[in-house]
Amino acid sequence: MGPKAELHHYFRQGREALLWKLDGVSEYDARRPLTPTGTNLLGLVKHTAIVVAGYFGVVFDRPFPHPLPWAEETAEPNDDMWALPGETRAQIVTLFHDANAHADATVEALDLDSPGHVPWWSGPVTLSRILVHVVAEVHRHAGHTDIVREAVDGVAGLRADNANLAEGDAAWWAGYRARVQAEAERYREDRHPSGLHGPSTGCATDTRV
Repeated sequence: MGPKAELHHYFRQGREALLWKLDGVSEYDARRPLTPTGTNLLGLVKHTAIVVAGYFGVVFDRPFPHPLPWAEETAEPNDDMWALPGETRAQIVTLFHDANAHADATVEALDLDSPGHVPWWSGPVTLSRILVHVVAEVHRHAGHTDIVREAVDGVAGLRADNANLAEGDAAWWAGYRARVQAEAERYREDRHPSGLHGPSTGCATDTRV
């Protein structure tokens, strides 16, 4: 497998992992914000689709054929990060598939050293740099969906065919979490009013002058 094929492999792997996190969730759970900044499953899929459409479209003079109003300067802040009123899950998933198909065609048509121009960056770029950048961004957002989906219903794992997690039942995970929490408790600031951090070393204070 050559360098371009390797990058393309990880690009595909990341976006498949991200989209999988929508499987089996209700319409409500797909949309509801689960962090103070409003992070939600469907919004992550939508945002990633828009990112992919842009970097493998206009950057290489291969414009994505569908409008992307959420990426325009006239859009409200974060319009790309949630399902707006009237937008359906099916529409967003279709956008995701279309954006990735367009990106795949761009990757297959160009060499790694093919030049491009990112309007919101300075200086020229190559397909190689854009692939590395987008692979990093897609996997970052796939990680976001890991945490958000676990907060929804406890479902966790890398992808459908490989959880990449320690094997254990609910009782094992509860015990593991309890051990992690117990260790963290030793470092709680409200347990160290003197301002010292970390567990006691057990050493007596030397009072000699």
